[in-house]
Amino acid sequence: MNIKTLQKKIRDLLKEKNAILLAHNYQRPEIQDVADITGDSLGLSLEAAKTEAKIVVFCGVHFMAETASIVCPDKVILLPVISAGCPMADMITAHSLIQKKREHPGVPVVSYVNSSASVKAESDICCTSANAIQVVSSLVGHDTVLMTPDKNLARYTQRFTDKKILYWEGFCPYHDRLTAAQVKSVKNDHPQALFLAHPECRPEVIDLADEVKSTSGMLEYVKKTESREFIIGTETGIIHTLETQNPDKVFVPADKKMICTDMKKIYLDDIVKALVTSSPVVKVEEGIRVRAYRAVERMLKIPRD
Repeated sequence: MNIKTLQKKIRDLLKEKNAILLAHNYQRPEIQDVADITGDSLGLSLEAAKTEAKIVVFCGVHFMAETASIVCPDKVILLPVISAGCPMADMITAHSLIQKKREHPGVPVVSYVNSSASVKAESDICCTSANAIQVVSSLVGHDTVLMTPDKNLARYTQRFTDKKILYWEGFCPYHDRLTAAQVKSVKNDHPQALFLAHPECRPEVIDLADEVKSTSGMLEYVKKTESREFIIGTETGIIHTLETQNPDKVFVPADKKMICTDMKKIYLDDIVKALVTSSPVVKVEEGIRVRAYRAVERMLKIPRD
């Protein structure tokens, strides 16, 4: 079947099953176009929780589907390709975090939402790439915090706090391999363009950025600014969304090879199969879910600027 036929079949199945389709900003364009909601990982789960849908089809990676299960325990969460994972999330386990906590008793653990449910359950509070600074600042009475699993997000956050930030040696392989030399080369070819970097990038790349933004932050910033040309320092899938929302603006990838292979594992026919078979299901065990939700909830209670 062609793209349009598959998209129609998906929309028909979603209606029939009382289901909702979520697509992360890094997903394939044809999946973003057919989704009910596109966005970043936590935002999608929170939006899904507000709906009456009984089934949530999450086009993303495994920790995102787990997060949906954490905040939507009454819904069936489907991840169309169960092997879609996250290399950074896999760089830490609950067991290894427990060991690290023993080395630093009393130090609060701030875990990026890009982590497994079991790691969230062992954390004091979660953060996103958009609110990490606020979360760390909210930990009054603590001079030291431990951030997991992304060292680059931790190093970026360190710029804005006097607290000592200990960090896990994890990283996103796609953001981390973007180099300052690559950025300088693209900036040289596009001297009028603003460079937008994701906090998961290396410090020397962050130093070159005109703005440092999460994926949702990039989308919001581009809409509001009068600038017409942008170099995008994150996974290339977001460029489809940026171009769709801003057809009069120009977007250049900082590195055309910043493509997350796990994010690209899902195809339209995988979504059809998931809806027809009601599988694969991602369900977080209740004991872990309650503890993980507590860490997410603490983050959500922090006042937004």
